[in-house]
Amino acid sequence: MKSVFFGLALMSCLHLQAQTFRVETVSDSLSWLVLETDSTCDRWRLPYPVYQFQTGDVDGDGSIDAMVGVVKKTRFHRELGRRLFIFKNYRGKVRPLWMGSKLGGELVDFRFLEGGFIRALETGSDERYTITDYQWEEFGMVFARFIEKKIIQKDIAYEKFIRDSAGSADEHHESGTATR
Repeated sequence: MKSVFFGLALMSCLHLQAQTFRVETVSDSLSWLVLETDSTCDRWRLPYPVYQFQTGDVDGDGSIDAMVGVVKKTRFHRELGRRLFIFKNYRGKVRPLWMGSKLGGELVDFRFLEGGFIRALETGSDERYTITDYQWEEFGMVFARFIEKKIIQKDIAYEKFIRDSAGSADEHHESGTATR
């Protein structure tokens, strides 16, 4: 089993305990989200292709969360698509914080930004691309603002998404794409 390490060891302000999230990829359609603390190691099975992995404090509680991009169908969206799952450390165990079937449009990619924002590159039924920021509110992710709308070409949209996201990186999170 190959291990892809994109985790981040941090001292959590609330728990005063080092923690590391990482993704271990077993095959194209099976990965494990692994949480290691000073005293525990817990794993969450991800029986889907993983296309993205980020860490950061999504919900503003002072502890680092894991954001995993998976490709799967959902009960409400029967077509295969990119989804965003967010996990937290709850007493040394990996627990879901939010397992969204959709943000706004069809998710292409995402990044965690300083200030708790998740920047998403999305496309709509008009096949145009938008760059949108979302933030945590009580139970899940909600729209915060459009960065850019109605981009026609995917390569230009992705270039703008990467450029706009890079300038907002927080020194307290690690980013990367989980691959084998």
